[in-house]
Amino acid sequence: MKQLAKCDVIVAGGGHAGIEAALATARIGFNTLLVTLSKKAIGRMSCNPAIGGTAKGHLVKEIDALGGEMAKTADKTGIHYRMLNMSKGPAVWSPRCQNDREWYSAESIKVIENQANLSILEDSIVDILTASDGDNSSYRLRGAITRSGREIECKGLILCAGTFLRGLMHTGLDNQPGGRYGESAVTGLTENLEKLGFIIGRLKTGTPPRIDLNSIDFSEVEFQGGDEQMDPLSLHTDRILNPQIPMMITCTNRRTHEVLKKGFDKSPLFTGRIKGVGPRYCPSIEDKIVRFSERERHLIFLEPEGYNTHIVYVNGFSTSLPSDIQIEGLRTIRGLKNVRMLRHGYAIEYDFFPPHQLRATLETRLVSGLYFAGQINGTSGYEEAAAQGLIAGINAARKLQGKDHFILKRSQGYIGVLIDDLVSKGTEEPYRMFTSRAEYRLLLRQDNADLRLMDYGYENGLIPKNIYDRFNRKRKYITRGISSLKKTSIQPSEVNEYLISKQTNEITQSAKMYQLLQRPEVTLKDFSSLPTVRGSKYFEELNRDVDEKLRREILTQIEIEIKYKGYIARQLEDVKRFERQESIGIPEGFDYSKITSLSREAREKLSKFKPVSFGQASRISGVTGADISVLMVYLKQ
Repeated sequence: MKQLAKCDVIVAGGGHAGIEAALATARIGFNTLLVTLSKKAIGRMSCNPAIGGTAKGHLVKEIDALGGEMAKTADKTGIHYRMLNMSKGPAVWSPRCQNDREWYSAESIKVIENQANLSILEDSIVDILTASDGDNSSYRLRGAITRSGREIECKGLILCAGTFLRGLMHTGLDNQPGGRYGESAVTGLTENLEKLGFIIGRLKTGTPPRIDLNSIDFSEVEFQGGDEQMDPLSLHTDRILNPQIPMMITCTNRRTHEVLKKGFDKSPLFTGRIKGVGPRYCPSIEDKIVRFSERERHLIFLEPEGYNTHIVYVNGFSTSLPSDIQIEGLRTIRGLKNVRMLRHGYAIEYDFFPPHQLRATLETRLVSGLYFAGQINGTSGYEEAAAQGLIAGINAARKLQGKDHFILKRSQGYIGVLIDDLVSKGTEEPYRMFTSRAEYRLLLRQDNADLRLMDYGYENGLIPKNIYDRFNRKRKYITRGISSLKKTSIQPSEVNEYLISKQTNEITQSAKMYQLLQRPEVTLKDFSSLPTVRGSKYFEELNRDVDEKLRREILTQIEIEIKYKGYIARQLEDVKRFERQESIGIPEGFDYSKITSLSREAREKLSKFKPVSFGQASRISGVTGADISVLMVYLKQ
């Protein structure tokens, strides 16, 4: 490959954050260099080979609506689709797709290699080149230095280091440097950034063992199929054609726990060898045994890693216990009596940079032009990383274009919640997205991500015109559909038999379809087959002009908007109050020390997190309601 002495943007790391960041800057039109230790590792699914899940599926849909790649790659390589939480309301429905691990990586590599304005360099970044802005308290990026000694000038640098910064892998009392299994750690960069004034921390995550599919006793496990109606994750995907593979469910038992406890005296988690804080919401099996000692069993999901492999991921059995204890424990589980372990589980410690050092654009406060995305900011999960990579990439490109920054509010998307949580509250443990973190989750559903965000994706040049035209047709038909149902009346003779079958009250006189659809028992899909509805001008045009997938999306939106009208209206009022607080800006460099009536903790926290608005200040942990009242009075003055 031709050695590059200069480019517009460098993206360091070929994981999910790096992929989105590099594609975004390249597609917007900037000469981008992706620096990764190994081209073959681009898009590698280090842990569970799955995309989406509770709240994470919302992130994937938002990434897709903004013009990202993750959902498209997942649809191409998906082997098992499920919509989670369908027994609950639509606010928490979450799509999840199990993927072929090797195929997902291969597809990611192909997309990167074929992208215009994007080159790959197998190397690692060990230092950055800066120029002082004059007061020695902040810097301007000039370029980067690689492990091989290259000096590359650039205007933007996005660090997506994953778990590689001084990564240390633990199994029992053994540990060795590494970013993940079979790959070396990155050294030098942390130390050099620390010299500039960055604060660092240490986190820990883990992965379970992999086992041989052919050694499982299928008669003793429960099979779990995917959904019959497989809705793609991406709006670019017409339908899923891949054959689906069932997953398997089993569970630990009291004997399993007794066996695993034998290794606790050699557990790096309990002996103090691991210093980093682990993920509270995704604990290791040994941590679960201790924290939930009253439980006699824990669910285990056996998830095949693809079509042409016999490797199975043991979901729910993340561990860093000695390998001999791992295999002994596995063999006590129903269906795994004669199991063969292909690779033991391990924990990994790595450096991260507490995210209060970032702006909401993911640009660092200390170095202009330097962005952090992914686990380097303290998050866990492919989806959280990809979301950050996309936002960092868009903002790096917009800065080079001389445009205003791009920031999503908490009221606009889960991505907005994610980044606001990081920069306003920080994190002392690996951050994971949940629907409970979003105050306006009924508005931020996975099914309306395009309605909320696709205009932004198109404006940033990341959504092609044909997809945007399709989206506008969808938006038009949703508006027209709601209007049509408000005008369409139906007679008792036509609908009462259906209403009785749904165990809801009959009607005695004609009623508007809009009113009937507010009943929880009825569905628009059923109503659309009634002659009065099917024969209306709107439904005739809809059935004639729109394909089945788009028609299903339109009807889903109409039904949710009608059924949850009152709740949605209430949340929209909450958003208005939120927007008023967000509109009260706080000048950059504001000196909180001179407000003596603020509590000491509030002055410290506000000075640390540097909120840009009154609303953001109110969300900082440790800043009380009384402090906020004082701040409001001072800002008004």
